[in-house]
Amino acid sequence: MEKTRVMVFGTFDGLHRGHLNFFTQAKKFMKNSFLIVSIARDENVLKIKGHKPKLKEKVRRDLVKKCKLVDKVILAGKTEYLRHILKEHPDIIALGYDQRAYVKNLKKDLKEKGISIKIVRLKPYKKHIYKNHLLNKKN
Repeated sequence: MEKTRVMVFGTFDGLHRGHLNFFTQAKKFMKNSFLIVSIARDENVLKIKGHKPKLKEKVRRDLVKKCKLVDKVILAGKTEYLRHILKEHPDIIALGYDQRAYVKNLKKDLKEKGISIKIVRLKPYKKHIYKNHLLNKKN
């Protein structure tokens, strides 16, 4: 039986319970799933969030690779955000509850490339606690 390829995106600047819940939700979306995590490039984090991540992209990639919930980890594209999605050919894209960058026209942009992918939104996990910017304030 072929696994359902589920793809998620994020910065993952250190892993916390919110990220683990995010991976768990994505993984359980389909019974037999293969979870692909796309790590945001340092320069794109700066563009989207207005600051660089604390950890470099390859360190963040290697950190996520150690997570047993994740089947594959890739670095996102630097300029062309669709290319790495098309290369991985996911069946489902699972977005975080607050992900807004690059998602407005995602379904339409993929359809124009001849790809029809189911896009779902995952639920927050204690959203007033498990956000990197909130956790960093506590440190």
